[in-house]
Amino acid sequence: MLEKIPFYLLILLLTGLGLGSAIYRHINLEVPWLPGETREVWSVEARLEFVAQGNGVVAQLAIPRSQPGFTLLEQGTASPGYGLSYLTEEDVPAVRWSTQQAAGKQVLYYRARFLLDKGQGGLSWSAPPPVAPAPILPEATSLAAERIIRQARQQSASQITLAAQLINSLLSEDQQVQLLEQDRGLSAAALLLMRLAGISARQVTALRLRHGRRNQETLPYLMVYEEDEVAFFNLNTGKEGRPSRLLIWEMGDQPLIDLEGGRSTRVSFSMQREVVPVQSGLDQKYQDVSAVQVSLHSLPLQEQQLFRGLLLIPVGVMVVILMRVLVGLRTSGTFMPVLIALALMQTALGAGLAGFVLVVASGLVVRSYLSRLNLLLVARISAVIIVVILLTATFSVIAYNLRIVEGLNIIFFPMIIIAWTIERMSLLWEEEGGTEVMKQGGGSLLVALLAYMVMSNHYVQHLTFNFPGLQLVLLAFILILGSYTGYRLIELIRFSPLSKQGQTRAGGSDGKQDSER
Repeated sequence: MLEKIPFYLLILLLTGLGLGSAIYRHINLEVPWLPGETREVWSVEARLEFVAQGNGVVAQLAIPRSQPGFTLLEQGTASPGYGLSYLTEEDVPAVRWSTQQAAGKQVLYYRARFLLDKGQGGLSWSAPPPVAPAPILPEATSLAAERIIRQARQQSASQITLAAQLINSLLSEDQQVQLLEQDRGLSAAALLLMRLAGISARQVTALRLRHGRRNQETLPYLMVYEEDEVAFFNLNTGKEGRPSRLLIWEMGDQPLIDLEGGRSTRVSFSMQREVVPVQSGLDQKYQDVSAVQVSLHSLPLQEQQLFRGLLLIPVGVMVVILMRVLVGLRTSGTFMPVLIALALMQTALGAGLAGFVLVVASGLVVRSYLSRLNLLLVARISAVIIVVILLTATFSVIAYNLRIVEGLNIIFFPMIIIAWTIERMSLLWEEEGGTEVMKQGGGSLLVALLAYMVMSNHYVQHLTFNFPGLQLVLLAFILILGSYTGYRLIELIRFSPLSKQGQTRAGGSDGKQDSER
């Protein structure tokens, strides 16, 4: 038993590494467990219009960055005649256009693509701003603010609920509120109350994404911080919460547009939604992450398709081992059924099986003639390969002329393996007869059919390609099956009459002993 401990430790190590790799890819790289998932990619275009006054122009537009719920995939501009620079290292990222001279109406464009993440997308909001000291206010304004804050504290239990009560108070028509909003507006009055109440908050500019919309305007929102929690308040309606697909465009309490050398500025937004396969979106999101750069998704598409098929081979091998070790089916060759299953995946199932049986049966007839010539093994196998190729070409031409398109797919079968199968079956026929050939041939087709059903499953294909670490789990399972030395299912069925006879004899001997007594 002690000598088995290293073996069991190896099994645990392989299983742990395989499952750990799969869980890492699912959690950290967001690779889904199930196929068919999609993600939304939003294309947002900002159109900046202004009238240049004939001199130099410097226009600066605040731009968004990746944030909880959205990942910035790419950005660009359309600004002929203007110099361009991205101020991405600033506290408030922006794009800046400049030109030496411009006159009349000017139109500049900024475009960005965002991936809509599930949940927070592994991102967090920026740190809360420090609470600025309260400004010096007129006595009447100060008294009005103190009364509003005192009343709101009595109806709240936290910083966020206090902020909600203060904003609701500003939406009322009370005289104190009107005094506070005088010459300020709702947004400035809300920020003032937050400062006086000692609440960490910042005003942000948000954009509600709606498919196919044009000339959309931004919305003023208030972000309120309390420890690790962040709450959003719409300063137009006073409603709390961040609606779905609300993109925070600017977060620095700064103007959205800063223009020098122009007037009559206006910015509007257009947006378009694109639904893409989840892996396409994630490849763009994590294109700079080393864990993805060394994955199969970094390969060219042609090589990816190749590995999609190769990674299914261990699954077919597992099916073969299950059927041979646990069930007890005999096959012609150890892994011949896996190769047949791979070929069937390239063809229609019915046409593939019919073509395989037809080629093998015809090859056996030719092989029976070659056995009379007493050829050497290498020459005989070479002759069988040539015959198999000629038979395949002949059947393909006949199928094409009969308008049986599926018959052309017979070329996907591995010619060398079919030749070896014909050779093995021919030798088996000579040594043990046609019955054994039918058993092994039928077993091979049955196991190939089962392997085909498993390998062609979309969930299996998704898991094997997107979670290569699961190959280690398959390896551990195959090693466990390899150490199995018990009875096979077919043996239990075959020996069941003997067990019944043993039970009958045991019952008879017990009765005889009782009668003797």
